[in-house]
Amino acid sequence: MTTPAKPRHAPMTQFPVLDGELVIGGKPVSQLAEELGTPFYAYDRAVIAARIASLRATLPAQIKLHYAIKANPLPALVQHMAGRVDGLDVASGGELAVALASGMTAAEISFAGPGKREAELEAAVRAGVLLNVESAREVELLAAISQRLGLPARVAVRVNPDFELKSSGMKMGGGPKPFGVDAEVVPALLRRIGELGLAFEGFHLFAGSQNLRSEAIVEAQQACYALAVRLAADAPAPVRTLNLGGGFGIPYFPGDTPLDLTPIGANLAELVARAQTDLPQAELVIELGRYLVGEAGVYVCRVIDRKVSRGQVFLVCDGGLHHHLAASGNFGQLIRKNYPVIIGNKAAAPATEIASVVGPLCTPLDILADRMELPAAEPGDLVAVYQSGAYGFSASPRDFLGHPQAKEVLV
Repeated sequence: MTTPAKPRHAPMTQFPVLDGELVIGGKPVSQLAEELGTPFYAYDRAVIAARIASLRATLPAQIKLHYAIKANPLPALVQHMAGRVDGLDVASGGELAVALASGMTAAEISFAGPGKREAELEAAVRAGVLLNVESAREVELLAAISQRLGLPARVAVRVNPDFELKSSGMKMGGGPKPFGVDAEVVPALLRRIGELGLAFEGFHLFAGSQNLRSEAIVEAQQACYALAVRLAADAPAPVRTLNLGGGFGIPYFPGDTPLDLTPIGANLAELVARAQTDLPQAELVIELGRYLVGEAGVYVCRVIDRKVSRGQVFLVCDGGLHHHLAASGNFGQLIRKNYPVIIGNKAAAPATEIASVVGPLCTPLDILADRMELPAAEPGDLVAVYQSGAYGFSASPRDFLGHPQAKEVLV
């Protein structure tokens, strides 16, 4: 009886290999390591541009494309995105400051997130950005702020729908959630927004994230659109913006396959056509973070030690979960699975051994690759973790155990 082959990672073709080395932004990984020191994150402008171009070619021209800063808030990257997308979405006062400094006009910035502090709400009203309100508390606070400043707050209602995005890695809507306003109480909140004289502009719906099934995304978009049309009947003003969220996933783990955009583009074209009748003043928005930048980033660390413990090879590196919590499996994974990992300076070499890549922390959770097939690596070699452009550096416990910080560079 033969042992079935293990599922393999989807091919990582976004970066070339030259003279046996991974090349990021036109530079061999060893050159970047010499210039920056290790560990570091490198984000490739050309890969981001190619992803945006593929979206523009597939989605209807009428769809506005927004970048969700929470995926990667590096100021240089956000500034790069600001000149290439139609809007920016933020989730804190800190991200709002980054967005406003990026060159994006305030009119095309939106602010979502539960638990907005009063100072954050006031800063957003002063700047003139669109606030996606998530509770009755926010509406009342915004009314007082608007009266005090003499500026009517621009608001949309973030709706917690009564359905979920099937097969999503993280469900952001449906059932009891801290995000948004439950769909059944939105009509009453809309009436209150009208009574208070806030500048109502539309709805924001985000059912889930990290989905690789186009049919599930299409179904969620259809349901979100239908819900928004129903809720518009109680709105105090015509809907001018309808943010259908995102949910577009990228392949991280063995067996994952890239998302097929074609059905999603066709569905959005249908919704655009329907909106001309149902919501004639509305612009439809898709809000993406991970899908725009996730595949454009690589995390690189250096092998410090090679150890063999009872027959198992461990490559001990100068980076680990304190820089890249997601790759360690401790950022939402129920069962740990490996990110695509290679030896960056031996990218063309065949895999000759099974090794685990671990970090320098005193915890067994500090694993970047668990028993992967890799070329034989020695101290000084460079480990590269693909799919690291989103929820990497900023989503990790960087001060844990006091090791040096990783650097970030846009190349």
